Amino acid sequence: MKILDWYILKRYLFTFLMMLLLFIPIGITVHLAEKIGKILENEVPFAEVMIYFLDFTIYFAHLLFPLFLFLSVIWFTSKLANNTEVIAFLSSGVSFTRFLRPYMIGASVVAILAIVLGLFLAPKASEGFNNFSYKYLKKGKSAVDNKNVFRQINDDEIIYVSSFDVKNKEGRDFTLEHFEGNELVTKITANRIKYIEKDTIYTLTDYVKRDIGKDNDSIEKIKKKDTLFSFHVDDLIPVIYAAETKMYGDLKRFIAKEEARGSSNVGRFQLVLYRKWSLPVSVFILTIIAVAVSSIKRRGGMGVNLAVGICIAMVFVFFDKIFGVMAEQSDFPPLVAVWFPNIIFGILAAYLLYNAKR
Repeated sequence: MKILDWYILKRYLFTFLMMLLLFIPIGITVHLAEKIGKILENEVPFAEVMIYFLDFTIYFAHLLFPLFLFLSVIWFTSKLANNTEVIAFLSSGVSFTRFLRPYMIGASVVAILAIVLGLFLAPKASEGFNNFSYKYLKKGKSAVDNKNVFRQINDDEIIYVSSFDVKNKEGRDFTLEHFEGNELVTKITANRIKYIEKDTIYTLTDYVKRDIGKDNDSIEKIKKKDTLFSFHVDDLIPVIYAAETKMYGDLKRFIAKEEARGSSNVGRFQLVLYRKWSLPVSVFILTIIAVAVSSIKRRGGMGVNLAVGICIAMVFVFFDKIFGVMAEQSDFPPLVAVWFPNIIFGILAAYLLYNAKR
C-alpha cells in the first residue's frame, strides 16, 4: 500500500474514532441529565447504573454508527480539499477511483466492526439497556404488546386473550380452540385465566368446554378449574424488544416460531434481522457520498460541506425511520423497508461519484 493510501486510511479511521469518542460522552451526559431524577428517585444501585451506561454506550454507538462515519469522512475530506491536498493528489495523475480506494478499505474495516457489533455485542447491550429502562425509568409502561393477544401455540391449537396483565400473569376473555385438520373439535372459554407459578398450573374462572360432535355437542361448565396447558406465559407475549436481544441464529429461530404462532410483531422482529446486514452496506454507500460531496473545494469552506452532509444524513435517518414505522404498523414488507434507503442513497452515491470523476 502506498503512502497516499496509508495517509487517507489513517485519517479515515482516526477521525471516525475521534467522532465516537466525542459524541458518545455527550450522549451519555445528555441522557444522564434527563434520567438522573428517576435514577435517584428509585435508589438504583451504583453498580447497576454503571452497567446501564456501558450498555447505553454500545446501544447508542450501534444505533448511530453510519452517521458518525458519514460526518467524520466529510470532516477530514473537507480539510483535505481546503488544503488543496485533493487537487494535488488528482493532479499527480491519480484517478478519482484510485483516490477512493483507501476510503473503501477503511469502510471495510468499519463494516466488519459493525457486523461484530450487530451480531454479538449489541444484542447483549440492548437487553441490559431495555431491562433497566423498563425496570427503573419507564415504570407503569408495559414492555409487551398485551392487548388482543392471538397466538397459534402449536399445529393444532390457537389461543386468544383480550388483555393480559404481565405482572400478575392474568388474562381476560380467554379462548382456546383445538383443531383436527381444518375442523374445530374443542373450544375452551373462560372469563379469566391466571397462571399459578408455584404449581405451574392455570386457573380458569367461568370455565366452559365445548366438544363438537357430528350429531350434537357436549358442554362442560365449571365455575373455577385448575388445569395444565402446553404453553408457557412468557412464550405467549414476548417483550417488544425481544428481537434486539437475540444473537443472529437465535433471532432467526425466534422469528420462525413467532410467524407460526401468528404474532402481530413479526414485522418489527424482521426489521431487526435485516438491519444487521443493511447497516454494513450503508457504511460503503455513505462513505462514497461523503467523499463525493466533500472532495470539492467550495467558496464557503468546510462549513458548506458539513451543512450539506448533515442535510443528507437527516434525510437518510428520516427514510430509515419512516419506512421502519410503516413495516411495524402495517403490512409493508420489512425487507423493502430496511433496504429501500440503501437503494435510494446507493443511486445517489453512483450519481455523485460519476459527477465527481468528471
